[in-house]
Amino acid sequence: MAVQRAPVATYVARLRRTRSDATPSEIITVLEKQYLRTVTGTGAAVGGVAAAPGVGTLAALALGGGESAAFLEATALFALAVAEVHGIRIEDRERRRTLLLAVVLGDHASKLVQRTIRRESRHWGYLLPAAIPLTSISALNRTLIMWFLRRYARKQGLLMVGKIAPFGIGAAVGAKGNRVLGRQVTHNCREVFGPAPVSFANPAMS
Repeated sequence: MAVQRAPVATYVARLRRTRSDATPSEIITVLEKQYLRTVTGTGAAVGGVAAAPGVGTLAALALGGGESAAFLEATALFALAVAEVHGIRIEDRERRRTLLLAVVLGDHASKLVQRTIRRESRHWGYLLPAAIPLTSISALNRTLIMWFLRRYARKQGLLMVGKIAPFGIGAAVGAKGNRVLGRQVTHNCREVFGPAPVSFANPAMS
């Protein structure tokens, strides 16, 4: 959550320069593919450590916490990059936390946001920068964090059991499990922000 907007904006601008004819929708597709490659690779790497004789399982368990943090960091950067493509700039840390928790938790989290802000639309991402009062955001985050600790920790715990399987099985489980979680995130992100804009609001930075 501490990452500033500038690196995210620079990253998106670089993608736009390398694909000068790409539409916002196409840039989001590129972001999704890069994100899925990243989280799939980290899952496979931790699972692969378990295949090393003698120290594999212990090492994989030790790396598990760091890999979960890396998954969340990649998810935060991905969500902020998609927001940037939509022309939505989320500077406040608490508002960024709402976005991260919502794209990880999915439909139930989005429905809670909708009830909190009393809006029916699924695509509430454009309201995050300023339209939702910070007092509402803080209260919302307290509930979302409790949900996150229950649901995400359980999913990661079950996935970690598969990742430490020997004979290379853990690498396959880690890659597939993270890819499934990653696909849920990309779907949730599309729900939060809605369809991509037809064109970019600003020219790409040179």
